[in-house]
Amino acid sequence: MAKANPLLFIQQVRSEVSKVVWPTRREVMLTTVMVFIMAALTATFFFLVDIGIRTGLAALLNFVG
Repeated sequence: MAKANPLLFIQQVRSEVSKVVWPTRREVMLTTVMVFIMAALTATFFFLVDIGIRTGLAALLNFVG
């Protein structure tokens, strides 16, 4: 097994980090808002589905019992 050279490793890490394209502040804010909107829509959808299932089940149990 080859021995790791710490200096070579640090050079490679710096080289790879320099290739990273960091998002702008506007892009971060926009995607954050989009995530919150999608989370709210998803929560609303499952809330409505839950109410529908609960109402249907209650009606079914009242009809049978």
